Parts: sequence; structure tokens; C-alpha cells
Amino acid sequence: MARPLIGISGRRWPASTLGAHVPAAMSGIEFDLHFTDYPRSVALAGGLPVELTRDADPDEMIDHLDGLVLSGGADVDPANYGQSPDADLGAIEPDRDAWEIKLLGAAQRKGIPVLAICRGLQLVNVVYGGTLRQHVELDDGVGHPQWDVDGHRATHSVHVVEGTLTAELFAGEVGVNSLHHQVVDEVGEGLLVSAKAPDGVVEGLETPDRRLVAVQWHPELLDKPDPTFLWLVRSASESS
Repeated sequence: MARPLIGISGRRWPASTLGAHVPAAMSGIEFDLHFTDYPRSVALAGGLPVELTRDADPDEMIDHLDGLVLSGGADVDPANYGQSPDADLGAIEPDRDAWEIKLLGAAQRKGIPVLAICRGLQLVNVVYGGTLRQHVELDDGVGHPQWDVDGHRATHSVHVVEGTLTAELFAGEVGVNSLHHQVVDEVGEGLLVSAKAPDGVVEGLETPDRRLVAVQWHPELLDKPDPTFLWLVRSASESS
């Protein structure tokens, strides 16, 4: 049996962000950025990873895929959930928001499994009508934006909610990293909260049909193969 094809979203930046590593003549050219732990995690879970570009129709791309990863990255534009920017809002990428919203819609219409990570969880919550708290400080709660700690290390625990799919993937309590400064505020309609930090911050969401799992932490940086990627690849195999 062929391995399931798993698409992974990513960022798009101007080459000028690479500074002296590119000549001035190429500084205005854009490049697509995909952190390697995403495709590596898909491959180690048994899937065939493919890094997606936004230079093709999302529906047509999804038509070729068996599963989708919405990866981490920039803050979601608060205009998507009817708010003005907070003073501590980070960089936003509205073009990426629009692209990934289309990818998510196409994936759900086709019925393929979706794994949403960090920003991906936040985007999913917004798509379902939820809102975000635009900024939390290090001294809020368990200390969520651990920017100075190696992302391969767990910095706090998360409690999974009994009866959810996420609870079937993880036993009771999970040690997670924390590479985000935004959190879920109002949970989107129809989403199930599947995991919480000890301070009450939502760390996991899923849909009742078990076709979407979203986590606030970065599982691709933790021990591999990770249960969420194993679920994604297994579900994609069963659907293909």
C-alpha cells in the first residue's frame, strides 16, 4: 500500500529577510519557508510529506492529498475575528491566513484528516467563530511564551480531557513546549476542548467527527514519532 500523502502549509517571506546571505539583486524575491521537523515528523509516522505552495488552487491541491498539517507561524490577523490589533500583537500575514482558511475548507469538504499546530489551532478556532487573546506575558499563568527555552524541551504540563480523541492519543498528562504568545479566548462553535494547561489555557481542540486535531504546543519538536502525527497518518491511510 502506498504511503498517504500529507500536505504541510508554510510561510512566505521576502529573500531580504536573509540579509547578507542573498545578493541585493535577489532581495525582492520571495521564498517559501518550511521548518524541517514537520516533514520529518510526517515521514517518521509513516506518511509521505509534501510542502505546499500557495501558487496553486487550494481545492486542486487538496484533491491530491490524504491529510493536511496546518503549521505554526505568525499571529492570526485579528480582523478575522472582528478585533483591532493589540499593542503587543506580533507580525501578521493576512495572505497566509486567507490561503490556509481555503486549505482547511477544502480538506474538510473532502473529509481528510487535519492536524493543526500552534498558529494552526488558533486559526481553526477563528474559522469556527472563536476569538483569541492577542498576547500573554511570560509571568501569566504557567508562562506560555518560552522563547528562550529549547523547543525540544517540555516547559509545562497539559491535562487532556477524558472522552476526547486527544485523550486516546495521550495518557492523562502531557509535557509540552510553549512557543506562543497568543491563546484561545472564546472557543469556536462546534469545537471540543480536548486539553488544557494547569492555568486553564486551552491547549487542544478537536471536532466531534474526529477528523481534526489541534494542539497549541509544537509536537513536531518533541519525541518522534509523535502520537498526533501517528494519528494523522493512520487516519489518512484509512481514508485513502
